[in-house]
Amino acid sequence: MNKPVHDMYPEANHDELSQQAFLRSFMVHLYEKVMPGNDILYHEKIVPQFEKELGRPPETRKEVREALNEQPFNQMWSSLMRTSQEMMYHTVRPSIERQMPALKEKAARLDNAVGSLTLDPDLEIPDYHTHADIHCKPGGYHTKTEDGDFLAGAEFDRTVNVYFHGKTGPLADDMGLSLATWIKDNFPDLDPKSILDMGCTIGHSSVPYLDIFPDAEMHALDVAAPCLEYGHYRAKSLGKPVHFTQQNAEKTNFPDASFDLVVSHILMHETSHKALKNIVDECHRLLKPGGVMIHMDVVGATDPFGQYLCEWNAHYNNEPYMGGLQDENLAGLYADAGFPEQNFFMEQIESVHLPKTMPEIMKAKKAKGVVIGIGYYTIVGTQK
Repeated sequence: MNKPVHDMYPEANHDELSQQAFLRSFMVHLYEKVMPGNDILYHEKIVPQFEKELGRPPETRKEVREALNEQPFNQMWSSLMRTSQEMMYHTVRPSIERQMPALKEKAARLDNAVGSLTLDPDLEIPDYHTHADIHCKPGGYHTKTEDGDFLAGAEFDRTVNVYFHGKTGPLADDMGLSLATWIKDNFPDLDPKSILDMGCTIGHSSVPYLDIFPDAEMHALDVAAPCLEYGHYRAKSLGKPVHFTQQNAEKTNFPDASFDLVVSHILMHETSHKALKNIVDECHRLLKPGGVMIHMDVVGATDPFGQYLCEWNAHYNNEPYMGGLQDENLAGLYADAGFPEQNFFMEQIESVHLPKTMPEIMKAKKAKGVVIGIGYYTIVGTQK
């Protein structure tokens, strides 16, 4: 967690590292030891109660949530999960604030010839970003207090390692690396020369595409200026020429047919239904003939209990649209945008890092009914 994997990576002193190590252990305990208790509670108490009173098991995630919310065990688990999320920022942010002067000095010394950064101070931040602090991150991802303030981005680089316990790889690039690898294996005739990553945050998932497709020109966009600015410095420190732009994925300034490949990594559940439709329409406009669009996200559970575990984040972790995403008719949404219906696909893919480094989580996934999102990803995509 504290090994500097690139020049811009914020480190932690002894006390800060100790606090973050405690929090990491606390979160692992909640996932491995406490969370499975909800599965037992659901199958051994909630389902029998429903069958006794209604003659059927729960049919919707709402029914599961309302039933579990009455149970003291679930209340305890929910409270501890929310507390751990808030603790993550309370623990990491002071460390980043302490290092900001040094990080700015490092950024000023980087090679300006690597990649590019284009910010738009007049960009209107969508209300689905501003009406709540997403992930309970104070100020969200877009807030900056002064010019050159990239604290939100530096904080993300540190917290993503705390949240995933450092298991998504030294560069926290598992999602991008996993998806890029899958694309190369499953679309052998696709040789993208231009790639766009929508909702890139700090570009941690954007950078690995340049390793898998070294001849491609990599573009990455987001609405959050502090994350883009830090991501630009981060990519430069890694020697990766990523072109970052501050834009809304619903309507970009790129010309028609600009990209061979358009991707996103955990973007869909951060947007409203209307915004998601606009984004898919925009992807269709941006893709060249034969181009591929793939969005990786937390979707795919069909049972009410599995959907509840996703929806929990909508109610208690400031992920307002995560529940609604489970109801989206993605095939219809893609078809409405103009993508051929027969080219739609939805698949689970293994991550590059996690199955190798988290055997205890993989073992837990095999327990009766336990659904743990970490370790495998769902992708939904289509070819133009």
